[in-house]
Amino acid sequence: MGTGVYAQTRTAPPPQPKIGQAGKDVVWVPTPDVLVEKMLDLAMVTAQDYLIDLGSGDGRTVIAAAKRGTRAHGIEYNRDMVALSRQAAATQRLSDRATFAEADLFRSDFSDATVLTLFLLPEINMQLRPKILALKPGTRVVSNTFTMQDWEPDESVTVADCQVYCTAHFWIVPAQVEGTWRFAGGEFSLTQQFQRIRGALLSGANSAPITNARLRGDQIAFTAAGVRYSGRVDGDTMQGTLSSQESLGSWRATRTSR
Repeated sequence: MGTGVYAQTRTAPPPQPKIGQAGKDVVWVPTPDVLVEKMLDLAMVTAQDYLIDLGSGDGRTVIAAAKRGTRAHGIEYNRDMVALSRQAAATQRLSDRATFAEADLFRSDFSDATVLTLFLLPEINMQLRPKILALKPGTRVVSNTFTMQDWEPDESVTVADCQVYCTAHFWIVPAQVEGTWRFAGGEFSLTQQFQRIRGALLSGANSAPITNARLRGDQIAFTAAGVRYSGRVDGDTMQGTLSSQESLGSWRATRTSR
């Protein structure tokens, strides 16, 4: 019998990224691991979420989310980065929950995300902002360091034990509530700047300002004429409970104009 020698074909590992290397829209700088975890904490990520990371780089945020049991997906333009991310996910046996696409984030659909993470320059955040604000109300958004200009964060946290790029900014996509709403007790008009709302309650010839207003995703609450209204927004309707010193009840309003 003879002996055979079989040559094994091995795929070369993807190149290791270098901090500061040029990308399509930004240079690559990794998010510190301690901040990755804080970003996931701020977004209250659970196994029921679907997280999408825009510009996922070496995949660390996606993989960290997958370790928490979350379905997570990275969108990254650089082919070598995508290969490196997939390799890391496979090595840690997370490929079923941590996936990556080689794609342009401006041409990508991320409307299914319940959590969106990003580490992009301010001007890119602003280009993406209209698309982010069009996501389902309640979608949670976390950015490393860079803000959305006049869309103020709901919360910002700076972590210790971190050298650079150590601040996470957190937003909840608000429902669109601006307009006039009619309900059994009259109507109220609302103006809106992202999650900040103002307005007045009109009942007959009486008008009362809306105070202590709060909009968090699709959850709304405000006080008018001594009554506290709280409820949920669903498109052009909102409904919930009302309470005053004298009574408890329910309310439902329909938007009549924007």
